Parts: sequence; C-alpha cells; structure tokens
Amino acid sequence: MDEQQEMKVKNPWHRAQIIFVATVIAVGIIIMVAIAVVQHKPLHQKYKYGIVLDAGSSHTSVYIYEWPAEKENNTGMVQQKHACNVKGKGISSYSETPHKAGESLKECMDEAKETIPKQRHHETPVYLGATAGMRLLKMDNNNASEKVLEFVEKSLQTYPFSYQGARIITGQEEGAFGWVTVNYLSDNFRKASGTVGALDLGGASTQITFVSGQQLESSDNSIDFRLYGKDYHLYTHSFLCYGKDQVLKLSLEKQIQPKRTMTDNIILEDPCFHPGYNVTKSFQRVFDSPCVKTVRSFERQQNLIHIGIGNWNKCQEAIRNVFNTTYCPYSRCSFNKVFQPPLEGKFGAFSAYFFVMNFLNLTTNRLEEAKEKLATYCTTPWNTLKKKHPEVKEKYLAEYCFSGTYIITLLEEGYNFTSDNWANIEFIKKIGESEVGWTLGYMLNLTNMIPAEAPDTPLLPYGGYVTLMFFLSLLIIVFVILGCIFFCRPSGPNHKEII
Repeated sequence: MDEQQEMKVKNPWHRAQIIFVATVIAVGIIIMVAIAVVQHKPLHQKYKYGIVLDAGSSHTSVYIYEWPAEKENNTGMVQQKHACNVKGKGISSYSETPHKAGESLKECMDEAKETIPKQRHHETPVYLGATAGMRLLKMDNNNASEKVLEFVEKSLQTYPFSYQGARIITGQEEGAFGWVTVNYLSDNFRKASGTVGALDLGGASTQITFVSGQQLESSDNSIDFRLYGKDYHLYTHSFLCYGKDQVLKLSLEKQIQPKRTMTDNIILEDPCFHPGYNVTKSFQRVFDSPCVKTVRSFERQQNLIHIGIGNWNKCQEAIRNVFNTTYCPYSRCSFNKVFQPPLEGKFGAFSAYFFVMNFLNLTTNRLEEAKEKLATYCTTPWNTLKKKHPEVKEKYLAEYCFSGTYIITLLEEGYNFTSDNWANIEFIKKIGESEVGWTLGYMLNLTNMIPAEAPDTPLLPYGGYVTLMFFLSLLIIVFVILGCIFFCRPSGPNHKEII
C-alpha cells in the first residue's frame, strides 16, 4: 500500500465528556437535595387556639392555649399563650344578680379577642367549666345556678369564637384533668419513668389523684384513661367543702358551737389567727354556706367577734375536728369514710397549695421543719405582720396561718403523707410557661388532642434527614469523580494517534 492507512485508538470517554457527565450528575444531585430541603423546610408557623374559663369559687380565670396547626395531634405541643383573671368574685357570688356574672367576663374576653388573630376567631373553641363554688350553689339553689350559667352563656355567645358550652364539672373530672395537665406539661406520657400524682386545693374543694397499682374498692374513686398507647388506672377523689375557704367556715363553726346563744354576740378566741387580730364579722355572712349548718333566724342579726391568739398546736387541734376519722367502711381510708389506697410515687401540689406554702416559704422544707416554721409564724403579732406585708390584702394575710396549718394537717393526717415521703410532694405553680390546673387537661380531653394510641413518627428527625441526604450526595459525587479519574484513563501507555 502506497499510503499509510489512518489508525486511531479510540476511547469512548474523552476528558471533556467525562467532565460534562460528572458535572450533570453533581448538579442533578444538588438539585435533588435542594428540592428535598425546600420541600421539608419548616413553613412559617401557624397556630390554632383554644379558650378555657375556670369559674372557681373565689374568682374566674380565662386561659388561652395555642399549638402548631400542623401538629395538633402530637402530645406535648399545647402551651399557655395568655391568662387573665376576671375582676371580682367567682360567678357563684352573683346568685342574686345573675346578669352580672356574664358582664364580669367582658374585660378578659375582650383581651382574648385581641390576643388571638382575627382569622382564627371562628375556629377557636371556648369552654367554661365551673367548679366547687357552683356545685355548692346548685346544692343550695338549683334555679339560681341555672340562671347564672344562662347569663354566662349569653355573654360568651356574643364573641366571634366557637362556643362549646358552659357547665358545672364534677369533682372527679376536676381531679382527673388536673392530673392530665401535670403529666402532659411534664411530658410524662412519653417517658418510661411514669406519671406523678396531682394535689389540687381551691377555695371550696380539694382533689387528690394518682395512678394506683391496687384494686380500688370504691368505683366512685376510679377513672381510666388510655393516652398515647398506654392505659392508666387512676384513683381520684374530690372533697367538697374542704377547700381552704369553706374549711375555715367548718372550723369556725366547730369552735363556736358551744357558744351559740340567743342574745349576745359570739366572741371567739381563735388559735389560728395572729395575736392582736380583732375583727367583728356578720354571723350571717360568715356562715351562709351549704357547707355549714343553716344559720338560725335569731343569729342573722348577731355578730362574730373574731379574736386571734396565735397558738399553732391548738390551731391544729381545732382543724383536726373537721376530719372524721373514727370509722372506715373499707380496708383503709383518708377521712370522712372515703376509700384511699396507699400513696404511690411523686406528687405535684398546685393552686392554693402553692400560693399558701410559697408565701410562707415552706415549699422546700421537710415536714418537721415546716411545722416549726409555721408555729413561729402563727405567733407573729398581727400589727407586725401588717407592717411587714402592706401589699397583701388583710383578709388573705390574716388567713395564712390557718391555711398553712390546714394544708399540713390535710396532707399528713388526711391523705397519710409522712416525714418519709414528704419530699415526694413538689409545690408548683407553672410547668414551662403554662400554669398548672385542670383547664388544660379539660380542653385536651374535649378536643381529643392527646391520641389514645401513640402516633407514628418519622425514622429520622428533620435535621438528621437533611444532614444524611447531604453527606450521601457528597459521597456519590466523590465516588463519581474518583471513578472518572481511575477508570476513564486511556487504555494503554502507547496510546496515540497515527496519521
């Protein structure tokens, strides 16, 4: 052959092509990761809201709760957004002027309108739960209690929220929902350590609730929940008339019983009030309650001259008289013939438990130390105490000795706490930013926001998912580049073009 034939050793992957393909793969992976990140990026948080009115015996409080709209069925998400205390006494005090019960709510409900975004008003549920004050009014005058609720209902229906009703809740509900609140806010329903009991003290009633591993002998004290895939068998009881305000009336009645006459005013030297305390009170006003015996007609014009002598030991003796522990129809009781199994676990004590013990600086003491401090406090002269706490309303200041002694006596001799397990009681006001009480548990129950079964959860959290996708993508890019470097070289050392 005269002419050398053109020969070429060809490689199907030229360098430019390799770079192009690698770049396309890298860009594709980056786009894929970017789409995944954007797709799963948390959106601007949108919230839903709920309103619960706690119509207690001494006052009404309005609580606003909020939770992320896209996660409303996951436990641990609901938090308190705002709280407002209604001015004046509880709605049960308006039995003779029921229209004022509804009017009293206006200021706080107007605050709710301002706090909750307008676009959420129509879907925000409003619940009112009335507790022991209204239970007592219902016992005493059913028509009056219905009238009060009627005007409360009319008032709440004028607001642009989703009104869900106003009702008197039972003592058992109050105790059980307080227990739900404490454990929900503490995230105990998802912890292996278990739940804590709930101790609630109001003005007219007190509740004790805890999980019991024993067979309960009284069906009236038993309630069951299935929450987050687990069954809870609760013991709960509510003692009507044993809130701190009503039990004071019971104690005063016991002390003056031998002194009641038809002619003279009653003079009572009370060991639960400070030395120097001397206040004349209307007999009718002090004892006008279903918790105490009916005031006799001649006593309506009498006065009670209430004198303090400040003796803690005698005060506790007087308080013991309001507990009936002489007979128990069950294997064991708390008091007043009420069944109670052995105490189990830790307890959160809230509402008046916290406010009284916190004022007295007794929330962290051992039982014997608390008694000693309280005994010293009760001997403080009334004038000295008023000068020390000028900001405290005198009615409340005068009653702290009694209330603190009652709390210790109730817990120790009523519920059977001892110096050995006193440390199991934690006096609490808030958990996180949410106040502890029955209201949150009540709303969670009515809105089914704690699932009976544990919801499915993603294999990885969002941050972990994005991180894993990024490093896997980076790893793929590295392997592609390394593959191009090591496997896409010319096939031999003598590779060349022959022309």
